[in-house]
Order: sequence, then structure tokens, then C-alpha cells
Amino acid sequence: MRAAPTILHLDMDAFYASAEQAAKPSLRGKAVVVGGLGPRGVVATASYEARRLGVHSAMPTAQARRLAPNAAYLVPRFALYRTVSDQVMELLGRLSPLVEPLSLDEAFVDLEAGGVADDAESARVMGEQLRAAIHAVTGLSGSVGLAGSKMLAKIASEEAKPDGLLLIEPGTERELLAPMPVRILPGVGPATGDHLRRAGMTTVQDLAEAGEAELVRLVGRAHGVSLYRMALGLDDRPVVAERDAKSVSVEDTFDIDLHDRVRVRTEVERLAGRCVERLRAAQRSGRTVVLKVRRYDFSTLTRSETLRGPTDDPTVVREAAARLLEAVDTTGGVRLLGVGVTGLADFTQEDLFAQAADARHAAEAEAQEGTAVDGGTTDTGATVEETAPESAELPSARRWPAGHDVRHAVHGHGWVQGSGVGRVTVRFEEPGDEPGRVRTFRIDDPELSPADPLPLVRDPADYSSWPASLPKSRSGPVSSMGGESSP
Repeated sequence: MRAAPTILHLDMDAFYASAEQAAKPSLRGKAVVVGGLGPRGVVATASYEARRLGVHSAMPTAQARRLAPNAAYLVPRFALYRTVSDQVMELLGRLSPLVEPLSLDEAFVDLEAGGVADDAESARVMGEQLRAAIHAVTGLSGSVGLAGSKMLAKIASEEAKPDGLLLIEPGTERELLAPMPVRILPGVGPATGDHLRRAGMTTVQDLAEAGEAELVRLVGRAHGVSLYRMALGLDDRPVVAERDAKSVSVEDTFDIDLHDRVRVRTEVERLAGRCVERLRAAQRSGRTVVLKVRRYDFSTLTRSETLRGPTDDPTVVREAAARLLEAVDTTGGVRLLGVGVTGLADFTQEDLFAQAADARHAAEAEAQEGTAVDGGTTDTGATVEETAPESAELPSARRWPAGHDVRHAVHGHGWVQGSGVGRVTVRFEEPGDEPGRVRTFRIDDPELSPADPLPLVRDPADYSSWPASLPKSRSGPVSSMGGESSP
């Protein structure tokens, strides 16, 4: 624990949905749900307007539609989200060499290591400046938590949502945590929370009063000791600039269970190819190939094969996944398939035989070019980034995902409101405009084509010299409980 609240946690507010609202003027202030749109789709992010209707992340999209039938339901646009995330992370990188990204929209920052804050007041000023910079550069809002530890900084940012800042003064941790539910603590999920509730512990204060020995008896030594320390507000974990990925994986959930064994194998090979693309994009290789199969009855099987050395060869991964599939009984149907690679390394063990096989596979694929593969609708949730549908893999009747960008030769830039029965409906508008007009076209209209996302802010403010130096302290007290909260 630090003597000053110089660990910052940033969490962008309803990131995917907020980005869509910023990009689409007609959706501002309205309920927006981003995620998988098929019968088995899952909500990735819901705007605050949709949350007020009961919609939340990880909820089945079908349930969300019942709660918010008039909301806009959009397929994720990760090209846009990554661009905005890069802008935010670049701003964080100016504050400190120690930035620990947790996802596209969340990160820890060690302000002390960057020399931009050394006490509560300078940390608060820097947090407010960061929020202003993010809004000026991206047009989006983020919530900031400041504390003497990572655990408390993350709790503070959650309490500050939406679009706020909360500072926890060191020494006030136990008072702040005491009335909070046990689920607020890292590592306390639904199962552990229910176990503690049955033991009569529902608040953090209950855990602190129970004592370490009782918690060890209830949940085991490692978890019990950690839980007791967290209940006391103790957390010594440092901000780590490099978080080493342990695995790379992709998975798809299908609208209709797959029964054809040939189709199942085709899907596994396709997923293996996407997995290798992500592996190569990260400039990594892996030694263990993992196959995940969820059957019609929701039973999930995983199989793995460890190779002789690390590889990023698509044929090696594809053939290993196919071998693993041979050992799995798919009778009755397959609901979900996934392919992953673990045991990551920064180098590749060359395999000339695999390279030759890859060349043969490419020749075969070229000979079969034009054959359509009816890909399944994908789930979102924890693996939404990996499972988002690629437009190149979609059949012609579904090549216009709701929410994605298009350009018309006459009407300019727009986005897809919906498609079906051979038609696609497009709203023509750009970030910063007034709500635009809606037009409908045939799905094969030669003047309509997919487009790249536009920047959310046309002329972002110049923050090239920010931050200049350590902020000067301002007069005025900072609350010992939670600091100041911004609207």
C-alpha cells in the first residue's frame, strides 16, 4: 500500500456502445446494444440508456430484445474500437512508463513512476486532466479511480461511473470497503459469493470480522489468506507494464447445431486459420493446440496436443486441431467450436514439411475458390473480440452486418440499419453531423460497398505536449473517504 493515491485506474464508460453513439448521431441518447445478434448471441456492451431497461453485458441477446425491443442492436466494429483504444493508451503512456492494459477500454497507470503525481492533490488534478484529454481526442468519457493500490483504484473507478473521478485517501480503505458487498473484491465470483453468503458473510466487514483462519477454512488457504488481506484493504501488487498473454483463441457459436461431420471439420479448420492470424498479429507462436467443443446438451469437451516446438504455421495448427476433432464424439450436434494455442513464445520452430503441406492446402483452396461456407452467428461476451463475424466469411445475404460502415457512390458514408429479403437499409450520417436520412437498396447494389470507420472526432485537440510537468497543488481539501466526484 502506498502513502499517496498515485495508482490510477481508467475504465471507459460503456465503451463499445458509447463509440457507436458517438459515430452515429441518430443513436445519441438512445438505447444501444452491441453484441451477437443471432438466436444464441450475447450482449457485449449496453449503453446506459439500455441498462436502465435492464440490459447488461453477458445477457443473451434474445432476452435483451424482450427487455428493450426498441433498442438499436449492432454487431461489434473492432476496427473502430482498437483505433480509439490506441488513442487512449497513447495518452496513458505519456503519464507513465508503467501502464498495464487490462482490455481495450481499461488500464492501470502508476502516476508516481511517471513523475506526474506525488500526493493526493496532484493525482486528482492529473486524473481530471486525463479525462479531459480523452474526451477531446476521442469524444468519449472515461471514469477514473485513484488510490494507493490497484484493487482500490479499480473499485474507485467503478464507484465513479459514469463519467466521474473518485479518489480514495490511503488510511480510509477499511471504512470505505466495510459496507460493500463481498462481490466487490477481485476473485469473488458468483460461486464464492454464494458460499460466503451461506456462511453469513455478505459484506466486506463480515469478512474482516470473520478472521483469516475462518476464511481459510471456508475457501482454502490460498484464497482465504488473499480474501482476508483484501477485506482489510491490503494489496501490494505493482503496476506491470507488460502483461504476457497466456493463450490465443477464437470460437464460434452456431444458430443451429451442426450435425454434418464434414461441416464440423470445415469450421474447425476455419477457426484454426483465424487463430493463427491473431497469433501472427501478436508476433507470437505457440506449442500447444487446444480444441473446444460444446455439444447439443451444453456439455463442453476440450482436447489438446503439444507439438515438438512453437509454431505459427497455419497448416500445423489446422492439422493438429483436425486430429483432436477425430477423438471427439459429435453425435447429436455441435453448438460451439473453438480453437486455441497456448504455451506462447516469441520465436517459431521452422517445419519444412508443414510449409510444404501449407502450399498444397493453398493450392486446393484456390481450386475451390468461390464455394460458399455458411458460417454460424457468433457469441459475444468474454470472447467477443475473437468471435466477431468476419464479413468475408458471411454469405451474400448477410454481408451487411447491422451497424457496420458502408459508402455509396452518390450518398456518401453511412451505416447499416438492417438487411434482409434481398434489401439493405442504410442511414447516411457521419460523426458530428445531425441525424441523417435513411435509404434502402438491393444487397447487390454496385454503388454500395463496405467502408472503414470514420474518426469519432474530426479535429481532435492538440495534446502533443501534455502533460508538461508535475501538476501544482491547488488549495482546498480532498475528502478522506472518496475524494471529489465529477459529474
